[in-house]
Amino acid sequence: MISKTTSFVRHVAIIMDGNGRWAEKRGLPRSAGHREGAKALARTVEACLDLNIPVLSLFCFSTENWTRPQDEIDALFGLLREALDKNFKELSDKGVRLRFAGDMTSFPEDIRRKADTFLEKTKDNSKMQVVLALNYGGRDDIVRAAKKMANQVVDGILSLDEITRENFGKFLYLPDIPEPDLLIRTSGERRISNFWLWQAAYTELYFTPVLWPDFSKRDLQDALDDFAARRRRFGGI
Repeated sequence: MISKTTSFVRHVAIIMDGNGRWAEKRGLPRSAGHREGAKALARTVEACLDLNIPVLSLFCFSTENWTRPQDEIDALFGLLREALDKNFKELSDKGVRLRFAGDMTSFPEDIRRKADTFLEKTKDNSKMQVVLALNYGGRDDIVRAAKKMANQVVDGILSLDEITRENFGKFLYLPDIPEPDLLIRTSGERRISNFWLWQAAYTELYFTPVLWPDFSKRDLQDALDDFAARRRRFGGI
């Protein structure tokens, strides 16, 4: 059954946290937690499809994650390859458009090639958009946008008077998608960790102690129900 609480949610963003702790609690390597986390990702995309949520963005790999051990980074890249080869093919057949936010130039060439293939293959899909944030950082996003805007001022394309909040947003990653209505973070941590800094100015935040590999459709619905009970004022009364 589709909940009425999803009728006014355009974009759900998720910080998928807790894979390592999930594995450690079970005496398993961190890579096992990431593998279970990949299953939770696939479940959550399916749940959002069922709930008719237009946009789901997932914080998969941050600009700070390069400081992790190389074997863990390699394991994450391996899971991304698998997902692009299997899960996302099935989702594209269901009308999902796959998109990316972040600077992927530092990623292995085969991953970039697979990502480009899916961007092209799914560009006309309209059932739902899934955004994977890869090598993404909110501060980097803002600096990148500022440089692009400054170059247009120098080149005479923009005037100083045209440097506005509305125009600035057009230079960020994926300016055509709506700003997040709801940002969910799993594992009990209570911070947004450099995710959608500009875009999340008025996003509602929801923190759950559930570790990401255990995150279910019921947990998603709980977050949506909590969101529905809030009154969004956007600075007004």
